[in-house]
Amino acid sequence: MSQTKLFEPYKLGGITLPNRLVMAPLTRNRAVPGSFVPSELAIDYYGQRASAGLLITEASQISQQGQGYQDTPGIYSKEQVAGWRKVTDRVHENGGRIFIQIWHVGRISHDSLQPGGGKPVAPSAIRAKGKTFVNGTFADISEPRELELSEIPGIIEDFKRGTENALAAGFDGIEIHGANGYLLEQFAKDGTNKRTDAYGGGIENRARLMLEISKAVAAVAGAERTGIRISPVTPANDVSDSNPQPLYDYIVDGLNALKLTYIHVVEGATGGPRDVAPFDYGSLRKRFKQAYVANNGYDFDLATKQLDANAADLIAFGKPFISNPDLVERLKKGAPLNAFDKATFYGGGAKGYTDYPTLGAKQAAE
Repeated sequence: MSQTKLFEPYKLGGITLPNRLVMAPLTRNRAVPGSFVPSELAIDYYGQRASAGLLITEASQISQQGQGYQDTPGIYSKEQVAGWRKVTDRVHENGGRIFIQIWHVGRISHDSLQPGGGKPVAPSAIRAKGKTFVNGTFADISEPRELELSEIPGIIEDFKRGTENALAAGFDGIEIHGANGYLLEQFAKDGTNKRTDAYGGGIENRARLMLEISKAVAAVAGAERTGIRISPVTPANDVSDSNPQPLYDYIVDGLNALKLTYIHVVEGATGGPRDVAPFDYGSLRKRFKQAYVANNGYDFDLATKQLDANAADLIAFGKPFISNPDLVERLKKGAPLNAFDKATFYGGGAKGYTDYPTLGAKQAAE
């Protein structure tokens, strides 16, 4: 195996990561139905993967309104906080570091998940083309309603409260979900935001909510414990922008001014082609003075190349961590990776969640 920075330590804010591998947030739909408390299996799932430099949890809604899929965990009730505390305790016992990703899905939801069966909310009343996962199957996304200007401060407060709860649950930090076509990105991109008030129109107004929420979360957690995920050109969840480069240059300038500890950048189409649209990620890298976490389609060779070129500080791996709890060890040894089972990605029990073998267990069984 060639020399690589991938296994070198990295200082992220106030914590030192033992390597530069990040486990990306991965929605698994296994929270306890009804309460949306992380299941007991989640304790094992995250604990098994504690050798990653940093774990980022699956996205967790900051309110019932913020939920878009069946059985995703929340971070707005005492029971959810207690459930997450068991997860963070296990990760810390196993020597790991863990951030929680918090989100509001906006229009990517279904009436059956919303308070009182109401409509999902969005910057503008534009229905997304696509499906969401509810009642054990994929269903059409529901028609949203436009958020009233008077409702926006309440959403900011929900993000602040979610941050307070996350700290009470023992998390080392917070990642704001500003990517993949959810609420903050819906506001930022002109394909989904047709507002004419202070949160619509030009770049400054469309970026306003993402930056206000980033400021609010950092004020609670500390900027050194706050990161954000963005996806400048992803078409995920039917989002688009007519000119993403100046939009994201502006957003990243704002995030840099807040001194957040990292930006987590989905390069290309989420889970798809890296070259889906032209975009200069190097511009974001230059503008942001803290850590740049690169994401999307990374393997050992590409990770090594980007770190050597100083194009990133940390590399986020998604699906490889699903099927390889010991991904760090496997990459260090150049060992083969377990194949993942797509049929068990969303919902279910231990199968395809906590039963993937480690390299040591596999060798012992042979």
